[in-house]
Amino acid sequence: MVARLVIAAPSSGAGKTTVATGLMAAFAGRGLAVSPHKVGPDYIDPGYHALATGRPGRNLDAYMCGTGLVAPLFAHGSRGCDLAVVEGVMGLYDGAADQGELASTAQVSKLLKAPVVLVVDASSQSRSVAALVHGFASWDPEVRIGGVILNKVATDRHEHLLREALGESGVPVLGVLRRAPAVATPSRHLGLVPVAERQAAAVEAVAAQAEQVRAGCDLDALLALARSAPDLRTEAWDPNGPWAGTPGRTAEPSRRPVVAVAGGAAFTFSYAEHAELLTAAGAEVVTFDPLRDESLPEGTSGLVIGGGFPEMYGPELSANEPLRKAVAELARSGAPVAAECAGLLYLARSLDGTPMCGVLDADARMSERLTLGYRDAVAVSDSPLAAAGARMRGHEFHRTVIEPGAGAQAAWGLRQPERRVEGFVQDGVHASYVHTHWAGAPEAAARFVAHCGPGRGGESGT
Repeated sequence: MVARLVIAAPSSGAGKTTVATGLMAAFAGRGLAVSPHKVGPDYIDPGYHALATGRPGRNLDAYMCGTGLVAPLFAHGSRGCDLAVVEGVMGLYDGAADQGELASTAQVSKLLKAPVVLVVDASSQSRSVAALVHGFASWDPEVRIGGVILNKVATDRHEHLLREALGESGVPVLGVLRRAPAVATPSRHLGLVPVAERQAAAVEAVAAQAEQVRAGCDLDALLALARSAPDLRTEAWDPNGPWAGTPGRTAEPSRRPVVAVAGGAAFTFSYAEHAELLTAAGAEVVTFDPLRDESLPEGTSGLVIGGGFPEMYGPELSANEPLRKAVAELARSGAPVAAECAGLLYLARSLDGTPMCGVLDADARMSERLTLGYRDAVAVSDSPLAAAGARMRGHEFHRTVIEPGAGAQAAWGLRQPERRVEGFVQDGVHASYVHTHWAGAPEAAARFVAHCGPGRGGESGT
């Protein structure tokens, strides 16, 4: 099994992303094939991981996909690699609210039998760091903390005090990083700015992170720790499972239904497994950019619009009137359209007063309130994504609201944190704020493709 490390921290803001991305890039620079992973539902960090490694950044979410799929999905993503680096989420032991350890970095580390490297923000402590590390290392005996990387260390004297204190903890110091503005990544209302919005600057930041890690970390010791992980006996997840058996799968390539997937700077949120599942179900997946492309891909008979930041590009999206009309026409034709969060806003009548596609009789706007958390959802209405009564787990993360919050036919009934219905199902459209991970419900992709019309040049094409 591939050598592996989990990069965790006592809390958010300690520097996990900087360290994890820097390690990925530094090891890739040594010629290793590095597989990048992220615990939880985060879409943005995997973009930086992909930039560092040249491979798709993949998520490991025990809530949305189930604990039984964490190791198989990991094996799928890391197949053929020399090393896997898994960036944690929040604090090491933080997981889904009121669910114990579920979806925590600690749980994922145990499911992967992977050693943990704890990144500690040492900027305001010296000897106390030993007590903190001791507490984290002893809290759960099944979690193996194999080393510490000290971040934001001020001076040589500060480093000496930290090392002296940790010398008694039994947990080795595997790296010391000083404050370095060049490695910083700008943030805004939903976290880091995605790679797609700052390509050149992102490349420079990842290069700086790699250099900082090379200079401050013991890469040989970290690689040895990764290689000490025991065998992980699991069968790799395969998108070509029994759920993929749809009529389109065996069709000639020229007759496979074309599923257009929104991309570009405004729609950066997607899981790699979605495209893999759609392809396995028989679709030809074609990416397009709503900021630049004035028409849908030729022969489009299904449309997927995932998450992202349309609120940052409202005027530009609105100005692309030919594409807005094409999307509306496709939706009116009854073709399957799956829209999540940003896709929901794009299908609305307006976003902050700016015209959008007008598929939904609803208006969206920015809000001061952050909506965040896992969701246990039940399909309220039959749609190309799910049959009424089907249960799926998802995640909400947005600072916008849409009015009304649900259509005459709602998409989901949510069980927590409060019971409510939300989203829209009309004709072939399924639009909702809830992000889902189709690896946890692969029949959704097969159902979606089965609802698509003829392939390129068919009657449902545009």
